[in-house]
Amino acid sequence: MGTIISYFIVLVLLLTAELFYFRIADRFNIIDKPNERSSHNYITIRGGGIIWWVVALLYLLFHFSTSSLWFFAGITLIAGVSFWDDVNGLGQKVRLLFHLLAMSCAFFLAGVFGAYPWWAIVIGYIVFIGIVNAYNFMDGINGITGLYSLAVLGALQYVNLSYGNFVHPDLIWYPMIASGVFLFFNFRKRAKCFAGDVGSVAIAFWIVTLLLMLIIKTNNLIWLGFLMVYGVDAVMTIGHRIWLKQNIMEAHRLHFYQILANERKVPHRVVSLIYFAVQLLCSVLIILFYPAMGWTIFVILLLVLMGVYLLKFRMMNAKKD
Repeated sequence: MGTIISYFIVLVLLLTAELFYFRIADRFNIIDKPNERSSHNYITIRGGGIIWWVVALLYLLFHFSTSSLWFFAGITLIAGVSFWDDVNGLGQKVRLLFHLLAMSCAFFLAGVFGAYPWWAIVIGYIVFIGIVNAYNFMDGINGITGLYSLAVLGALQYVNLSYGNFVHPDLIWYPMIASGVFLFFNFRKRAKCFAGDVGSVAIAFWIVTLLLMLIIKTNNLIWLGFLMVYGVDAVMTIGHRIWLKQNIMEAHRLHFYQILANERKVPHRVVSLIYFAVQLLCSVLIILFYPAMGWTIFVILLLVLMGVYLLKFRMMNAKKD
């Protein structure tokens, strides 16, 4: 079903599913109340990002195969436990167990087991589950999850179509369509809904699975640069919180995007567009210059982003003054 008509059908089905979910959320009071981590000050619908699980179901129905079944099993496990956490709350151990099971599905799909030593697989679990959780932490202002996901997926699709398919193109087109639908309701001055854990974790798992398959296909880790902006923000913020002797598992507002939105009062949608544009630029530069420069381009971009992140402390000090 790789035609424009099929994509239009997917779009209509996703819009219908999202509107139907809004009715369910209203009925069962599935709402997002501002907390210590929030950058908004109004109640809205939580879990609108369930649309990424819905589009995974559509992909399974339209492209049924053993591999699509393994992918759907993984995203269902991780989205299911996240949705339950959104509604009722769950312990960290339960969430971790489901994350391990979901990542095992992705590893099986990518052919990791039996192809790599046990210690490399353990590192893989730590790295990719860490990426999923970091992606979840970065959600919080209007448009950032949807736009950033489009930047990453767009870069992955370019590589997929230009350098030999490592996955079926629809495995990337479908979440891009879902991201557009989600943004229609989220990328507003007053968002109709937020992704919730179910959404940010589901699209994170989708992206991690795609990256894993590309890395294995090319035997190259350079593609992790497609997540460089989020990576720098997440890792350096964790370091900042450890320096402050804070519990890194508790809610906070110390991410760079949170400082921009809260302390500097930059409009949420502008911040989201900045993250989208910077990540897209980094991905383009990696694609263009990696063949000639190797990992040098990665290191240059990493150092530049780390330097930009340090501006956060000047912003925070200026606010205190």
